[in-house]
Formats: sequence, C-alpha cells, structure tokens
Amino acid sequence: MKHTYLHDVLPFLRELEREKQKQFEAYFRTAPLWLMDLFQSEVMEAGTIFIRENEPADTIFFVARGRVKATDYRVSGIAYDFMKPTDLIALGGMEVILGQTTYRTTLETETECIVAKLPRAQYEKWIYTDTEAFCMEARLTCASLLDEVRRNRLYLFLEGADRLAILFADWYEKYNKNDILVISESRQNLADETGLCLKSISRAIKKFQASQLIQKKGNQICIDRTQYEGLKRTVEDKIGK
Repeated sequence: MKHTYLHDVLPFLRELEREKQKQFEAYFRTAPLWLMDLFQSEVMEAGTIFIRENEPADTIFFVARGRVKATDYRVSGIAYDFMKPTDLIALGGMEVILGQTTYRTTLETETECIVAKLPRAQYEKWIYTDTEAFCMEARLTCASLLDEVRRNRLYLFLEGADRLAILFADWYEKYNKNDILVISESRQNLADETGLCLKSISRAIKKFQASQLIQKKGNQICIDRTQYEGLKRTVEDKIGK
C-alpha cells in the first residue's frame, strides 16, 4: 500500500527503471504517510547549484535521475564527481546524522536531474523515531564516506595512468551495457574526478590507446570486457584485487 502511495506522491517514479524504483521503495518502506505528503519534486537543469557549503541544511534531497558533483572551495574550487545515477543517497542526511546545522559541501547538477525534496525537520523527526530508518541512513552514509576515503587513499599513492585505469575499471563494473562501456566525459571532467591535470589525462589516454586498453570513437572512449580486464591487471599488482 505504501509503495503505491509513494508512486502517487512521486509520479515520476513510474518513468524510472525498476532498480531505481526499488531503491526508493526500500528507503521509504517504513516512512509514515504524513512524511510522504511533504514530498516535492523538481527538474533541475545541468549547472544548477542546489546546496551551498555553510548555508542552513534545511532540506533533504534525493536524486532520482541524473548526476551531481561536489565542489570543495577550500582547495582552489576543485570539483569532483559525487554521485552516480545508480546511487540513492539522502543529500543532507549526513548533516542530520552528524548533528550539523549547515551543509558541509557545495553540490551542483552535472546533468539534468529529477530531484525529490523533504523538509529537514520532518525528515529528522522520522529517522530519529524509526530505528530501522536511522540505521539504514547511517549505513548508506558510512558506505559512501568509506568508498570516497578508500579511493582517495589509493589515488594518493598511484601515478596518473593508474588512477585513470582504476576509474575506468570502476565505471565499467557499474555502467557497462552488454559488456561495453561508453565514456562521454570531457577530459576536464576526468581531471576533476582523478585529481590529475589535463596533460596527465591526455598522456594516460594515449598510453591506453597504444596498449589497446581503450578505443576512441570521436570524442567518446569505448571499453569492452577484454580491455576492462587489461585495465584491472595494470594496477592489481600495486593495490591487490
């Protein structure tokens, strides 16, 4: 019954792939109807800043479709990819768990996004009175932070080409279609993602092409399963499987 009601208050869910629908249904499985009645949805154009660091954390956002990126202005305004389309994370939920009253980073849409929003006060009331909901949000928050820390620690000790190899292998595992990954990211986006300069990105791409670990088709990079396995082998001796 609640799943049906969730689709009623968020009608865009019916247009999403089933996996994303299941993520919403699982997250709000125990949510009371009064909370669902507070949902608002919005389509945000690419380039929309919807969370600003140090501003009041008064709204919780759920990205149903699209991708957002974070910008850390403490480090020369460096942007980095924050959330992939397969993730369902309560943006602003970390601040609730940590008892922070302001957002801890700036978030901007990298593509057009469909976003669901809840007022923080009511969201906080729900998860603080629902043990299952609180534990689920804590697990998701910790898993996201752990993944980010582990990746950053790897990047600290790896050379440029190895960083890009890890990124491409990770993307292949998550987003390949019929054993083919098509990457349309600009070189600047790849630089933002890995913390490398544009020259290092260009050198790594040329190296991968020469080794037949990727294939270029216009401005796109294509990776098949054999190439993916080759990319993984290039770094497994350094980081383990």
